[in-house]
Amino acid sequence: MADYKAPLRDMRFVLNEVFDVASLWAQLPELADTVDAETVEAILEEAGKVTSRTVAPLNRSADEEGCHWKDTVVTTPAGFPQAYQTYAEGGWVGVGGDPTYGGMGMPKAVSAQVEEMVNSSSLAFGLYPMLTAGACLSINAHASEELKQVYLPNMYAGIWAGSMCLTEAHAGTDLGIIRTKAEPQADGSYKVSGTKIFITGGEHDLTENIIHLVLAKLPDAPAGPKGISLFLVPKFMVNVDGSLGERNAVSCGSIEHKMGIQASATCVMNFDGAVGYIVGEANKGLAAMFTMMNYERLGVGIQGLASAERSYQSAVDYARDRLQSRSPTGPKAKDKVADPIIVHPDVRRMLLTMKAFNEGGRAFSTYVAMQLDTAKFSEEPVTRKRAEDLVALLTPVAKAFLTDLGLETTVLGQQVFGGHGYIREWGQEQLVRDVRITQIYEGTNGIQALDLLGRKVIGSGGAFYRLFADEIRHFITTAQPTLAEFTQPLSAALDNLDDLTAWLLDRAKNDPNEIGAASLEYLHVFGYTAYAYMWALMAKAALGKEAQEDFYVSKLGTARFYFARLLPRIHSLTASVKAGSESLFLLEADQF
Repeated sequence: MADYKAPLRDMRFVLNEVFDVASLWAQLPELADTVDAETVEAILEEAGKVTSRTVAPLNRSADEEGCHWKDTVVTTPAGFPQAYQTYAEGGWVGVGGDPTYGGMGMPKAVSAQVEEMVNSSSLAFGLYPMLTAGACLSINAHASEELKQVYLPNMYAGIWAGSMCLTEAHAGTDLGIIRTKAEPQADGSYKVSGTKIFITGGEHDLTENIIHLVLAKLPDAPAGPKGISLFLVPKFMVNVDGSLGERNAVSCGSIEHKMGIQASATCVMNFDGAVGYIVGEANKGLAAMFTMMNYERLGVGIQGLASAERSYQSAVDYARDRLQSRSPTGPKAKDKVADPIIVHPDVRRMLLTMKAFNEGGRAFSTYVAMQLDTAKFSEEPVTRKRAEDLVALLTPVAKAFLTDLGLETTVLGQQVFGGHGYIREWGQEQLVRDVRITQIYEGTNGIQALDLLGRKVIGSGGAFYRLFADEIRHFITTAQPTLAEFTQPLSAALDNLDDLTAWLLDRAKNDPNEIGAASLEYLHVFGYTAYAYMWALMAKAALGKEAQEDFYVSKLGTARFYFARLLPRIHSLTASVKAGSESLFLLEADQF
């Protein structure tokens, strides 16, 4: 596999030239005082170095070795503890953390780029700091000041890790039926008992303590999701002076043997009357957990993008070097026995598809990150509410579309390699195996599609959708005529999405099956249209600069490819949606 190189030039282009993030931060007082261009540039440069030099070289060997479990103890692959220490010492675990407790305080638009880099380097490695950052979000937003003071500084510093304990063997998406219990104690603590499965980083040897956030039910809790509370349960108790005390009654029963992410410990966690502390209000645990869900689901989408970026880098290097046959228009490398395969139309189709999806995904994930920043830091109620509504609308798209395209893109990268792509030593098959989980965890992509169409679009009567559609329409109507080759197909795609949305709003009134039948295809029509908006924005930023740098020539060529060859996919997807739900119910269960 080719060495990983952080795509810093494209990240700078998206942040500075497409979105002008400095202007956004200047309007958000809390960020205006802490974020400046020089700091962000230094962060991106250093993150690129630590991920490419320290983490990326471990990716294949860590996959080959995997994690080891023995008598409740989990050992990560060789090199991981040292790499994690280096990563933590650089402050990267807390890059988006609250400065009050030792975090860097960077906006999500910046930390999103760091997440992409670490996950491109090793998706399995990147999961450990990601889960810690997610746990910190919930603690910071909902825990008492005492808990924040005790736990956040060491978690941001990477001295302690975090995990999120939601799933049980019988309760995945339907968290309302969890069985884990929390018994109140006289001293204000709780005894937490139950078993959780699929817990990323539930046990490992990277940090001296692990802080579990656990969903559980109080004895008098109402039934269903309204009876869930959130508890902080440390692996080791913390003494008054901050030192570690005795081991808590929480242990790892086993680790899963998985298709991919072998170096990430996916644990069965047993809580046997473990001491825990409530986070937030009783029976409001889901709300506390969902504080971090928008961030985590965007983060999973970025994992799909990151895997696709790593696959693309390897594929394009291979395509430039691999000699096979001659170009259809005649020899290009006349001094060689054959031409590099990058001359062949089908190889170019695959590479350009990868490139267009990756660069579109980077722009879209940054756009969603900016909405998260606005929702969190804006002091203007109207501005904040608009951003919150856009986050609600776009989060399921970011999670599902980026990861669906992540799998498609890594498979394309594998295909470029031909037979070598199926062989472990080249690294492409690992990326396919690793990225597959991103479509499943943090809410399967089918659930994300239902969330988008059922809750966010139809549930709001189309109001959330119109916010985004109106923004795109405003861009189209105010664009210069020189952008017509991009805005005209974008306008047609938006008209199509407007029509499809109105059709579904009407159909759902009379047929409840219509939402589930249409949701996945609808999400993809939405995603391709959103990417078209991103590509039109990028074309606007690049147009007229072609003489300055080949980067802009490449950007515009890729934009033209996206509009010509990828955006038209919306038409078959739209036809599928409008075929209705009837054909899904022609068979009885025993006829399948």
